[in-house]
Amino acid sequence: MKNNNIKKLFNNQLKETYLIAEIGNNHNGSIELAKKMILSAKKNGANCVKFQTFTQKSLFTKKFLDKNLSLKKDVEKFTLELNDFKLLKNFADKNNIDFAATPFSKQESDYLIYKLKVKFIKIASMDINNHPLIEYLSKKKIPIILSTGFGNKKEIFSAINILKKNKTKYIVLHCVSEYPPKNKDLNLNRIVHLKNILKVPIGFSDHTIGTDIPFAAISLGVKVLEKHFTLNKKMKGWDHSISINPEELKKISDFKKKINQAMGINHIYRVETIQNTNAFRRSVVAAKIINKGKKISFSDLDFKRPGNGLPPTEWKKLVGKRAKKKIKFDEKIFLKNIQL
Repeated sequence: MKNNNIKKLFNNQLKETYLIAEIGNNHNGSIELAKKMILSAKKNGANCVKFQTFTQKSLFTKKFLDKNLSLKKDVEKFTLELNDFKLLKNFADKNNIDFAATPFSKQESDYLIYKLKVKFIKIASMDINNHPLIEYLSKKKIPIILSTGFGNKKEIFSAINILKKNKTKYIVLHCVSEYPPKNKDLNLNRIVHLKNILKVPIGFSDHTIGTDIPFAAISLGVKVLEKHFTLNKKMKGWDHSISINPEELKKISDFKKKINQAMGINHIYRVETIQNTNAFRRSVVAAKIINKGKKISFSDLDFKRPGNGLPPTEWKKLVGKRAKKKIKFDEKIFLKNIQL
């Protein structure tokens, strides 16, 4: 998307849901695979591709990894170097799709903001209580997407208050950080609740299987939908099995275009044409022959199609008045036909 649309997004002025293909670490440490995923995300309707920049040093203690050698091996295999993201950012720019990332340290944050010049930063669910990082990022005056997974009410609003205090543009994502979550735990009504109380753009970071729940979230009016993305769900790695594939991404993209258009605006108006309205509505007609000079009663009236005569709402203007002329059975009755 163009930069002005990102501004509209954070100002809550973008009508269509902003669709983020969360590549995360589904690139499996391969720049070439990451590029293929960027192209596929663009082709199938994503507005943005998002990555995660964590490394062994920025996320785990050495002691923890030494005790979890399998995890250590996966981290080494499935992560990229910071400079790799510069290549991917340039590739995304070249292919006209937004690029974003989630930093896990001050160093990664500065790299994304100052070196890559990303247009917004995502704060991961796990960092909802990482006030030092939230404070650091909020002072950078860069728009922030805050995911609320793992957070209770107090933690969520404490994080939001930091952003508000520093006058940061922000979007809040409802999120259940289970992989995958149970339907009974999704609480999608929180989306509506957050919209009403925060008055900022609200989105949804979805970890369910398939497309049904994203459809529901879009129908609730989320401004951002983030969904893990893969080229092959059977690929080895952390999130492939719970991710959507290109075909599912296309379904979500098509649906959000259709439903966002169908949602319309908060205003009551008639869209049916006058021609169709008249064809389906009724007019006041004579239920029987009404002779000239007869005082009209309600029993003299009936209401039938088409609706291009006196509308049924006006029947009281006829009752008690006398007919100026003979009115045939089923003939439309107009005000000009009576003595006012």
